[in-house]
Amino acid sequence: MNIMDFNVKKLAADAGTFLSRAVQFTEEKLGQAEKTELDAHLENLLGKAECTKTWTEKIMKQTEVLLQPNPNARIEELVYEKLDRKLPSRVNNPELLGQYMIDAGTEFGPGTAYGNALIKCGETQKRIGTADRELIQTSALNFLTPLRNFIEGDYKTIAKEKKLLQNKRLDLDAAKTRLKKAKTADTRASIWAEEVTKSEQELRITQSEFDRQAEITRLLLEGISSTHAHHLRCLNDFVEAQMTYYAQCYQYMLDLQKQLGSFPSSYHSNNSQTPVAPVPSASSSVVVSSPLTSTSGLALSSPSSITDLKESSGSRKARVLYDYDAANSSELSLLADEVITVFSVVGMDSDWLMGERGNQKGRVPITYLELLN
Repeated sequence: MNIMDFNVKKLAADAGTFLSRAVQFTEEKLGQAEKTELDAHLENLLGKAECTKTWTEKIMKQTEVLLQPNPNARIEELVYEKLDRKLPSRVNNPELLGQYMIDAGTEFGPGTAYGNALIKCGETQKRIGTADRELIQTSALNFLTPLRNFIEGDYKTIAKEKKLLQNKRLDLDAAKTRLKKAKTADTRASIWAEEVTKSEQELRITQSEFDRQAEITRLLLEGISSTHAHHLRCLNDFVEAQMTYYAQCYQYMLDLQKQLGSFPSSYHSNNSQTPVAPVPSASSSVVVSSPLTSTSGLALSSPSSITDLKESSGSRKARVLYDYDAANSSELSLLADEVITVFSVVGMDSDWLMGERGNQKGRVPITYLELLN
């Protein structure tokens, strides 16, 4: 027998097997043939694997969206990955914003309050951009890559063996159907016995192949529990990477807020409206409450001192905590660490006091003052 004859016979056998499976599958769908059911444990493992695959894909895709919101950038990264080429370095959004702020501050003048503040903000944004880049790299390596390896590796193997099990099951049921037909056929005794014997032998072979494939599939599916344990470790790594990122960002912004403490600004939507005292810092209190924190060596007042001052007609000394630029002629500009005299005026907004320095008078925000005893 030459190779061509062998290939022709193999193709014919494969075509016959495919046709037999197709007929069996169709008859099962029409309810005209019996179907061998998998045992409950195997069915449960198959369901668990399918559930793991579905949710892993969803988590992986949404994590990619979280780390890289730009869909075009994600497509570009995928193309470079498939081509096994290094992705060119790209400026991210915080870095780009930071550079714009630095350029604007440089043009406005680093010596101006606004220009200096823009430069400081820009430098912080660029540091956040660097932290963002590190988060993406760490998350891709420790979280996304293991998830993708499962989808493209382990689960593909499971799906292949699952399909093979389905084919073996169809072969088994087709053999059962042929044996049943052979036993009920109206033929001569010698032919009948020969057909039955042949069908019984075929059934034993298909049953053996089905059992073997079911065991292979079961062993692979039982590895899903190990996959869950591995993905749990990867999830912990992802959470740790996020924790590091947000802690860095918080610290960067905290440092920036302290740097900008010397550039407070008050905003007025309408000059005829009651002014609101500016708050220089989210972490600053209205009045420093401990004598130990005073740089002047004098005991500081409690918050009730503000109320006492407003209800009395007297005056008090106060140390200025931050520089303050007066928004209009009714306010008094302040310099950090200077000591001024403050007193209350009837009808004045509760967030303000009247300040006096020599011959200069004007309203000053309470949040910028430290009352002294």
